[in-house]
Amino acid sequence: MTEPPFSIGIEEEYLLVDRETCALVEAPDGLMEACAAELEGQVSPEFLQCQIEIGTRPCAGVAEAREELRRLREAVSRHAASYGLSPIAASCHPLADWKKQHHTDKERYNDLDRALGSVVRRMLICGMHVHVGLEDDPLRADLLAQTSYFLPHLLALSASSPFWQGEDTKLASYRISVFDNLPRTGLPPQFDSWQDYHRSTEVLIETGVIEDRSRIWWDLRPSSNFPTLEARIMDVQPRMEHALTLAALVQCLMRMLWRLRVRNQRWRLYDRFLIGENRWRAQRYGVSEGLIDFGAAQVVPFPQLVEELMELLQEDAAELKCLTELARAREIAAEGTSADRQRAALAAARDAGADHEGQMRAVVHHLIEEFHDDL
Repeated sequence: MTEPPFSIGIEEEYLLVDRETCALVEAPDGLMEACAAELEGQVSPEFLQCQIEIGTRPCAGVAEAREELRRLREAVSRHAASYGLSPIAASCHPLADWKKQHHTDKERYNDLDRALGSVVRRMLICGMHVHVGLEDDPLRADLLAQTSYFLPHLLALSASSPFWQGEDTKLASYRISVFDNLPRTGLPPQFDSWQDYHRSTEVLIETGVIEDRSRIWWDLRPSSNFPTLEARIMDVQPRMEHALTLAALVQCLMRMLWRLRVRNQRWRLYDRFLIGENRWRAQRYGVSEGLIDFGAAQVVPFPQLVEELMELLQEDAAELKCLTELARAREIAAEGTSADRQRAALAAARDAGADHEGQMRAVVHHLIEEFHDDL
């Protein structure tokens, strides 16, 4: 069997904030026009006017993706700075009230507003999506089922949304709680084949419930626009290098499962009920607590899970030239996620005597700094 390209593409959504007040700001027309002129189709408005989305070109590997992502982040940051603004790459703004935000006046977003009402208006959240090139549709269907086992691992490592409307939610990824209010979200169903997937989703299109498969927002889905599997479960990352680590993990996991397939092997399929429990643990705790090892019937600490992943994916990381990026998952497991760092920034501001609003602004300043650290 010919090896797939395993090319990767990364999409990130950012929030725009005032550098001084840390409040959300709607993207000025001039900012979007300047970004669009420089980035040639790689930047676009998102559902809410305070959001902006970027997407890399298809990249052969993580090294190429790094240059793409740095270029995109730097351009958005530079153009935002000319308006006194900064992007932040966290999945929830610590202070903002979703009821005060307005959606972008585009046909697609107007349709979503009409179809989903206040549910979609609450989507003051940002995510990170990683596409992996798999040009064979039956392979995409096969890996869709098997990769689902690892989605909680990716969510735990990515958690960057502990605060919502000025409150500590006690969750590492509150974004998932908000996003799950939409229909057609969560873990993907288990399909027997590509034909089974296509037949099931076609029912919604033929009945006019959805216009196309881009309105299916599972944690992992076959892209409707590209020959890829798209991992969508992850919170967006303040640190660019952590985004690249997550991209490397997704890429290596896909190659590992393909490698098993070539040898007439496959990852065991577990019930979505069980995987959903690990998804909740990742959402609640990030990397501070473990996930359930269903084979061993015990909760395994996250650093141990990462070591097992390192061993499992070593061959694939070597082939894909991303050993360094993959190994950085150990750092995240040991030192914590963005959610942990945001809480630490709040605690430091509290210890310094800041009031509640000042503590939350300190978190935003921390996120602004982290966005620019790797540029």
